[in-house]
Amino acid sequence: MNWKGHLLASGAVAAAFMGATAHAQTRSQSNVIEELVVTAEKREQSLQDVPVAISAFTSEKRDLLGVNTITDLTNFTPGLEYNAQNDRNTLRGVGRNTNVHAAEGSVAQYSDGIYTSSTTEAGKTPLFVDRIEVLRGPQGTLYGRNSIGGAINIISKRPTEDWYAEARAQYQNYNMSVLEGAVSGPTLIPGVQFRFGANWTKQTEGWFKNTVPGMPDEGNIIDTKYVEGQLKFKFNDHLDGWMKLAWQDWHNDGGGPGSRNSWTPFQFPTYEAVTAGLVPTAGYACRTGTGVTNIQVPAGMTLAQACHNGALDGAHKFTSDVPYQVKLTGTMIFASEFTYHFDKFDVKYVGGGTHYHYFLTGPTPVDQAPILSYTLPRVLPPGAIPGTTTTTVIPGAGPTVRPRYAFNYQEQENWYSHELNIASTDDGPLQWIGGLYYYDEDYNQPVYTTLVDAQGLGLNLSNAVCTNTGGLCPALPGNNRIYDDRPHLEITSKAVFGQIDWKFAPQFKTTLGLRYTEDHKFGQESLRLLCYDVQACGVSPELLGQNFYIDLTQRGAGVVSYGTAGSLPPGVSSTTTVDPANGFATRHYDNKWSSTTGTAGIQWDPEPGTMAYARYSRGYKAGGFRIGIDTTIGASPNTNPEHADAFEIGLKKDFGRTFQANIAAFYYKYKNAQIPITIAETSGGVAQANSIFYNIPEAVSQGIELESIWQPIDHLQILFNYSYLDAHVTKALGVVDKADPTALAPGAKPITPLAACTTNPVGAPSSCDVFTGYTQRGQDLSGNNLPNAPKNKLAVNVNYTVEMNAGSLIGSLNYVWRDKQYGSIFNRSYYQSPSYDQWDARLSWKDRDNRYTVIAFVKNIFNDVGYEGGADANRRAGFIQGYTLGQTGATGGARVPVVEGVASTYPITPPRTYGIELQYRFF
Repeated sequence: MNWKGHLLASGAVAAAFMGATAHAQTRSQSNVIEELVVTAEKREQSLQDVPVAISAFTSEKRDLLGVNTITDLTNFTPGLEYNAQNDRNTLRGVGRNTNVHAAEGSVAQYSDGIYTSSTTEAGKTPLFVDRIEVLRGPQGTLYGRNSIGGAINIISKRPTEDWYAEARAQYQNYNMSVLEGAVSGPTLIPGVQFRFGANWTKQTEGWFKNTVPGMPDEGNIIDTKYVEGQLKFKFNDHLDGWMKLAWQDWHNDGGGPGSRNSWTPFQFPTYEAVTAGLVPTAGYACRTGTGVTNIQVPAGMTLAQACHNGALDGAHKFTSDVPYQVKLTGTMIFASEFTYHFDKFDVKYVGGGTHYHYFLTGPTPVDQAPILSYTLPRVLPPGAIPGTTTTTVIPGAGPTVRPRYAFNYQEQENWYSHELNIASTDDGPLQWIGGLYYYDEDYNQPVYTTLVDAQGLGLNLSNAVCTNTGGLCPALPGNNRIYDDRPHLEITSKAVFGQIDWKFAPQFKTTLGLRYTEDHKFGQESLRLLCYDVQACGVSPELLGQNFYIDLTQRGAGVVSYGTAGSLPPGVSSTTTVDPANGFATRHYDNKWSSTTGTAGIQWDPEPGTMAYARYSRGYKAGGFRIGIDTTIGASPNTNPEHADAFEIGLKKDFGRTFQANIAAFYYKYKNAQIPITIAETSGGVAQANSIFYNIPEAVSQGIELESIWQPIDHLQILFNYSYLDAHVTKALGVVDKADPTALAPGAKPITPLAACTTNPVGAPSSCDVFTGYTQRGQDLSGNNLPNAPKNKLAVNVNYTVEMNAGSLIGSLNYVWRDKQYGSIFNRSYYQSPSYDQWDARLSWKDRDNRYTVIAFVKNIFNDVGYEGGADANRRAGFIQGYTLGQTGATGGARVPVVEGVASTYPITPPRTYGIELQYRFF
C-alpha cells in the first residue's frame, strides 16, 4: 500500500470511529442493515440463511459502489478475477485459461437460468440487471454444468404491475457516452405485463495511444447496442410465465472483449524474417548487419522510431500498423420461465438460448514493428559464382518482403438449454428440489492469419513450396492466408439432479444433493498451414501434429490419408486426410465424459441472526479438445475432465442491527486442472509451433474470506472485504516453460541435469534448443501458484448520506488493493503482475420524490497502473544471418540462432476515467 493509500485509509477510518463515538446514542431504524433476498438455491431466501459463500449485488448497490463492469465486480467479490480482453474468469484459483470452446470455463454463468459461455452478460448496466449473485465454490448439484469453480447468476429486472419508465444518460472522458431507457407496465391483456429497454454505448477516444502516424488509437473504442423486450404472464392462480427476447450488436474499433488491453514494456524483437517457418517478421529489418535494404516505414516515422516500441514511454501507449476490430452481429438471446403451482410444490420449466456471430481482427504479433517492406539479400553457396569458395551475400538482390501480418478470429455459435424442475413450497421441515437438464451447442470457430499486403504471399510463397516438390502442390489461396484453421464441434450435456434440506431439529438443518452429468463432444477440424520462404517449406506446408509431416511428393493422385485407425490418440475418431486440391488436412473428434457430483452439509442456527455451516461439495468440468485458435492439429488434442473435492465452513452473523459479517474458510483438492501449454520453439522448424492441453495432476486451493457491513451511526456505512487465497500446484512434473525451455532462469526447478545438444537439424523436431545449445528440460511445478490467483485482496467502501429537505446527497469512496499474481503455472518474474491499489469516488444527489438522480464519479483517481490478471511471456528468439531461398535456387547461407530475451505482456486496467450520469424516472 503506497503513501496515498495510507493517507486516505487513515482519514476514512478515523472519521468512521469519531462518528461512531460522537453519535453512538443516535442510532435508529434508518441504520439497520437491509435484508437481501437471493435465489442461489433456486428458491427465494435471505442471503444470511443460505449455507453457501455468496456475494450479491443489487442494482442499487452497484450504483452506490460504481460497479459498472465485470472488473469492478471482482473488486468486491472475494476470490474472483476477470480478464476483459479474453473474457476469462477465475474463482478461488479455478477458472478459464483458454478461449477454446471445446474446453469451456470452470465458472458457470447463468443469465435468467440459461447457461452462457461468456461472462459479458454480467456487465450489463443496473438498468437491466436486478441482481448478480456470485456463488463461490463448486455448485455441483443445482448449477452442475462446468460449475467446478462456482457460478455467476444474473437476474434481469422484470416487468412491473404498475407503470414505470426511466431514462439514463452518462458522459465521461475519452468521449464516452451512454444512453439508455426502459419502460414497463400492464398491457391491454389482463394478467400480462411488459418491459422494454434499450442501451447505446459509444466511445470514440481510446485509452491506448498509437504512436504510428495515421493509425487509430485503441482501448475501449466501442459502439454497442442492446435492446430487450419482456412479457410476464399470469394465466390463472396456478400458471404463470415470463419470456425475454434480446438483440445485441457490437461494431467496435479497438474495443470490447478480445481487443487491446495489454502492455508489453519492451522493445520490438529483432529476429529473422521467419519465426518457426511461419511469420515474416518486421523485426528482422531493425537489426543491422543482415544485408537488408530498401526498408520502408509509415509516413511520418523514422526507422529508429519504427524499431522502438512506443509502449516504453508509458503503459497506455503502443505501436501498431494493423488495427484491432471487434464485431458481434446477428445476436439474439431468448429466455423463458413457466411455473405451475400445485398446493405444496411447483413445477417449473426454464428454457432458452443464444445465437451470435463474433468477429475479431488484429495484429500478429501484437507488438510487431511497423515496417512496410524491405528487401532481403541473395545468398549464394560456394561455387555459385565461378571462383568463389565461400558463401556470397548480395544485398538488395533477394525478394522484397512485405511483413504486415494479421489474424482473423470468429465464433459462430448456437446454444440452447432446457431445465425442468419440481420444488417443494410448503413450510414443513423437509424441503426438496429435483430436475432434468439438457444443453446443446454447435459452433464454428474459424481462425486464420494473413499477409495483409498481397505481394508478400504471391512473390515468395509459391516458389518456396513448389520448387522442391516437382510442382505437385495445392493451389495457393487467393486470400493470402498462411494459417487457416476451421474447427466445428457439437456439444451436448444431460443431467438429472436432486437436493433435500431437512430441518431435523429446531436449530439444525442438513442438506444432501446429487447430480449425474453426461457430456458429449464431437466434430471435425480442417487446417491448412503454409510456410514462408524457409527450407522446411519444401517438405511441410501442412502440419498434422508434433513429429509428423506431409510429403508433398505424394500429391496429385487423390486424397492422402495418414494415421492408423487402431492406434489413434484419445479423442481423435478418424485418420487424418489431406485433400490435394486445396491442401486442407482434416480429422474428426469424439469423446464422452460423465460424473456424479453433489453436496452434503449441515447448518446450525443457534439464535436469530446467526448461522453456521459446514459443507462438502464435489465439482466437475467435462474434458475437451485443444483445437482451433492457435493450434496446428496437435498430436494429443484430448484433455481429461477436472474434479474438485471442496470442504467449506462458514459463519453468517448479525451483531445487533448495525454490523454484519460473513466468513468462509475452504479447502479444495483439485485434480486435472486444464492448462494450455505452448510447446517452445527450439529448432526453428514448423513442428514446434503447437499448443496442447496439460492436466495438472494435483493442486490445492485453500483460504479464508470475509465480507462485512458496519453502520455505526445514522447514514454512515462501511463495507470491508478481505480474502486470503493459497491456490497452488502440489504435483506436476516434466512441463517445459515456453519462455525458458532449457530451465535456465532463476527459480526454475528442472528435473534433469543440464545437457548440451548433440544434433538438431533445422526443420526437424528435437528436444534440442539450438538457441541456447542445451536440451529442453521439464520442471517440477510443485508449490507454484495457479494462474490468476492473488494471495490477498482487500476492498473498502465508505459511504455517507446527508439528508436535506430537497433530497439526499451520498458520498462514496472505494479503496481496492490486490496482491501480485502470475499468468502461468510457472512462477517466474516474467509471468508476474505486481500488486496494485486503486481509489474511486462517487457523489450522488437524489431528490426527495426519487424522480431524478445525478451522479458524478471518478475511477482510478491517481491514474495508477493496475493489473486484471497475471502476465504472459514469450521468449524472443530467431536467426540473424543468411537465407536459404527456394525461389532463387540458392542452397547456402548461414543461420545463426540468437535469443533476444523474454518479453512480458500485462493485462492492465483502465486509466483514470471520470464523468457524470443523470437518471430520470417518469413514473
